[in-house]
Amino acid sequence: MPPFRSTIDPASETFATQREAMLALIAEVDALENKVRARSELARARFEERGQLLPRERLARLFDRGSPILSLTPLAGLGMHDDDGVENVLGGSVIAQIGFVNGTRVMAIANDSAIKGGATMPMGLKKYLRAQEIALANRLPVVLLVESAGANLAYQAELFAEGGRRFYNMAKLSAAGIPQVAIVHGSCTAGGAYLPGMSDYCIMVRGRAKVFLAGPPLLKAATGEIADDEELGGADMHGMVAGTAEFLADNDAEAIEIARNVIGSLGWQERPASQNWQEPLYSPDELAGVVPTDYRKRYDVREVVARLVDGSDFLEFKKDFGSQIFCGFAAIEGMQCGLIGNNGPIFPEAAVKAAQFIQLCSQARKSIIYLQNTTGFMVGRDAERAGIIKHGAKMIQAVSNAPVPSITLLIGGSFGAGNFGMCGRSYDPRFIFAWPNSRISIMGAEQAATVMEIVTEQKLARKGRTPDPERMAATRVAIIQKVEAESTALAATGRMWDDGIIDPRDSRRVLAFCLRTCHEAEARQLQPITFGAARL
Repeated sequence: MPPFRSTIDPASETFATQREAMLALIAEVDALENKVRARSELARARFEERGQLLPRERLARLFDRGSPILSLTPLAGLGMHDDDGVENVLGGSVIAQIGFVNGTRVMAIANDSAIKGGATMPMGLKKYLRAQEIALANRLPVVLLVESAGANLAYQAELFAEGGRRFYNMAKLSAAGIPQVAIVHGSCTAGGAYLPGMSDYCIMVRGRAKVFLAGPPLLKAATGEIADDEELGGADMHGMVAGTAEFLADNDAEAIEIARNVIGSLGWQERPASQNWQEPLYSPDELAGVVPTDYRKRYDVREVVARLVDGSDFLEFKKDFGSQIFCGFAAIEGMQCGLIGNNGPIFPEAAVKAAQFIQLCSQARKSIIYLQNTTGFMVGRDAERAGIIKHGAKMIQAVSNAPVPSITLLIGGSFGAGNFGMCGRSYDPRFIFAWPNSRISIMGAEQAATVMEIVTEQKLARKGRTPDPERMAATRVAIIQKVEAESTALAATGRMWDDGIIDPRDSRRVLAFCLRTCHEAEARQLQPITFGAARL
C-alpha cells in the first residue's frame, strides 16, 4: 500500500493554535509531576545523614544506564486524601516504573519513603496493585525497593480489606514462575513485613532494615517482652538466624548491585530488537498540533496514525464501510499490530466492522492499539432501528474476549459506552495512557445538564408544578462545572483510570515500549509451580 498522505499543514495558523494549547496542557502535567519529585527531594539531607540514597536514586542505580524507562501513574491520588492537587502533590507515595536491569525488562516498585515515610495511601495501594497486575500480565520480574512507615492509619478503612491483595498477588506471581526480588532499605513492619517474606529473593541493608510483625512498643504492650529493633528484626538476625534474607549488604548501593546480579542470573535478557524499520514520514512531534484540545472539534484519526506507524504506511480495513471507526494493520518499530481509532460516535456498521477486525487480529496474533476519541455509541431512532444495541454488544464481546494484548491511548473524548467499546480501563488493556487533552465521563457536561433539566421538568410536571427558571439555571451551571472538573485528564489519572498522562509527541515511543513488552511476554516460557516459592 502507498503511505498515507497527510493534509495537515504544520505552517498553518490552526496547527500553531492547537499546538500552543496542547503544549500548555503538557506543561501543567509536567509541573505537577515535578512537584512530586521536589517533595521527595526535600528529604535529601535527612537521607544523607543516615547514609541512605533517596528512593529515586535507588531506582536510577537499579536500572541500566541510558536504557528506556516507562513510569506508571506518577500522579496517582492527585487531589485526594493528603494530596491537595496543587502544592502538596504526593504521587501516592509509591513509584512504579518498567525498565531494564542487566538487560532484562523488569517492573520496579519503590516506596517513596522521602514522602510521609512511604506510608501506604489508598491510591498508592491501587498503584501498587496495578503494577503487580501489569507484571503478571506481561511476565515481568519484579523488584521491590522497600521502606515504609506502614499503612496510613487515618485511611485504614480504605486500605485494610484490599491491602492483603498485595500478598495474594505476590503468591500468584511466584507460582506463575515470575521471580520477585525485595531490597529492604529501612523499616518494614506489621503486614508490610510480608513483602520481603513473600518475595523469592530478599536483600537487607545492615543497620537500616527492620522487619518484624510487631515492633518493640507493640511487643511490650502485647506480651510484656522487651527487645530492641536489631534483635527483633534487624538484617543480621534475618540473615543469620531467621533465614528471611538471602543476601546482606552494608549500604543501599551494595544492596542494589546484588539485586542487579540476581536479575542478571535469571537469563531473561531481552534479545536486541531489529532496527530494520522506517520512521514515520510525518514527525511524531507534529502530534502536538494535529489534534485540537477541544474534544468537540472533529479531525481525521488517520492523521494521528500516520505519525505513529512505520513509514506512515498502513493497510486500512473496510475504509468505505462504517467510516466513523478506523481499522488498519501497520507496524510500530517493526512490530505488527492492529489499530482502531474513532472519527466520531460509533454507528452500528462501525461497531460490526470493529468486531470483525478484532477477531482477525486475534486470529493473526496481532496486538491491538485503541485510539479513543468518541462521544459514544450513536443514539436516535435510525440507530436503534439499525440495531445499535446488538451491534454494539458484538463489539464489546470482541473487545472483552480478544486473546491478544490490547493497548489503549485516550487522545480525545471518551464518553459513555464508547469507553467500553474502545477498551477502557474496565476492559483490562495491558496498558492504558492518556493525552492531557483527553476527557472521560458518562457523557459531556452540557448533555448531562440537559438530561437533568428534562428529568426535573418532567418530575415537577407530574406534580402539577412549574420549575423556577433561576433555580434551574443555577443547577445547570453547577452540574456543568462538576462534570467538567471530574472529567479532565488530571482528574482521571488521579483516580488511576489510566496508567499515566503522556506527551502526545512521545506516543510512538511509549507504544513501541508497550508493544515490545507484550511481545516479549508472549514469547517468554514460564515454569509455573503449584505454590509460590517459599522459605522452608
